[in-house]
Formats: sequence, C-alpha cells, structure tokens
Amino acid sequence: MATDILGYEGKRVVVMGCFSGIGEACARTLVDLGAEVHGADIKPSPVNLASFTEVDLKKPDSIAAGIAKIGGKVDALFNISGLPQTFPGEDVVTVNFLGIRAWTEGWLPNINSGGAIVSVSSLAGMGYLSRQPLVREFMDFTDFTEARQWYLDRAEEVGDPYTLSKEAINTWTQMSAPELIARDIRINCTMPSPIDTPMLGEFRKVAGDAVLGAFAKAKGRYSSPEEQAMPLILLNSDAARFISGVCLPVDAGLAGGLATGVLDMQKMIAEAMAEA
Repeated sequence: MATDILGYEGKRVVVMGCFSGIGEACARTLVDLGAEVHGADIKPSPVNLASFTEVDLKKPDSIAAGIAKIGGKVDALFNISGLPQTFPGEDVVTVNFLGIRAWTEGWLPNINSGGAIVSVSSLAGMGYLSRQPLVREFMDFTDFTEARQWYLDRAEEVGDPYTLSKEAINTWTQMSAPELIARDIRINCTMPSPIDTPMLGEFRKVAGDAVLGAFAKAKGRYSSPEEQAMPLILLNSDAARFISGVCLPVDAGLAGGLATGVLDMQKMIAEAMAEA
C-alpha cells in the first residue's frame, strides 16, 4: 500500500470557512499534507493559503464572484462555514444551507473526476428523516429571497433554524450522492458533537450548560477543532474513495448510544444539571 494513503499531495482544494475553528484546522492540515489550498470566508484566514477570497454566503452575487475569482479545476470542496442560532434565523438557514448548496453547485462543473465534497452538519440535524416533508419543502426553494421569506412565515412551525439548516444539509448530501457518483464525484457530511471553539459560547447562550454538557458526556469533554477536521479530510481523501452519501456522527459514540437506547438524553441533561 502506498505511504500517502490520503493522496492530497498536489491536489487543489477549496476550504469554505477557513477563518477559525474547524475550518482553520482543516486548512492548516491540508497545507501540511501538500495540497494547494484556496480559502474563502468573510474574514481572512491565519493559514498560509495559496489564495484567500472574501465570500458572504448570504449573497448569491458574492458566491458567484468568489467561485470566479478562485477559478480553475479543483479536487475537493470542504464546506465548513456556519452560523449559530444567536444570529437572525433567516441568516442561519441561508448561510448554513442555501449558501453552502449554491457554493457547491457553482463549483460542480469545475470538480475533477474522482473529486469529493464534504460539509459540516451537526448532531442537531440527526432527526432529519423524521421531518422530511418540511425539510424538503424548504429545500425546494433555490431563490434566497423566497426561501428566507418561507422561513419567516413558518418560523414557529419550523422551530430552531440551526436544526432545520443541518437537517437540510443531511438530506441534500444523501439525495445528491447517486447523481454525483455517476459523474465520479463523492459527497458526504459530518455531524459533530459540541466543539471547543469560540462558537461554543454562542451555543451556550441558546442551549445552556446542561444541554451542552449532556452532548459532551459520552467522552467527558468537548471535541477539539482538529478532532473534527480530520474526519472531513478523511472523507474527501483517496482513502475514502468508495464512500458517498454518508452523514457521519463525530461524537465519541453519542448518536449510536441514543439510537439504540443505551443512552438517554433527558437523563443525561438532568444529571448535567445536578452536577452544575
């Protein structure tokens, strides 16, 4: 077996969301692996990139301009940008899903055969299969203005905008996989548990320490950005060339425990509150 089983040496990749957290860790590791890394975000990255392009995922014109500026063929897309629920709900669903989808679809003609796409979803979206009619109705909108208005009109029914956006990422990933693999392009996503990044403080404002503590209970701590970046890098690598359409929990076994009833979220929250 070849030594370089990931196969990033000389590959041209794009990291959307390279400013901080998982995106910064991902971009830095990809540079170390020998990739030509082009970054995009609303703020410049501290990583020594081949190029950086400012892109606002709320704006279709900015997305199109960013793709044109980077240009050329690419081997892998890493979709990592996202907003927490402390932002307006219509912005959350736009950046976390509508913008990511438009960014990805804009790149599709430029993705080389054998290429791959990976997005960051969340454990917040793991109930996506139980809400398909609502999620699919939202996903049917391609016009940003119409989709944002749909969310505003249905906000009470929809509930948490972050959850909706991640349910849409999961659904889109799995729906897209058969068509894309016919073009020799793979697509996957990860569903992280809470991560020790500056954004954790924003989630704490919404969910509280008890809920976040329950999600971290399986391992006894929050994950690091590096621990979430490496699965993304694996999924887009040559080592995963037969994996597509996967929504991968990266949570130290939490999702598996909840799915099989070995873990009880309500009990874990109660325990976390008692320990606080």
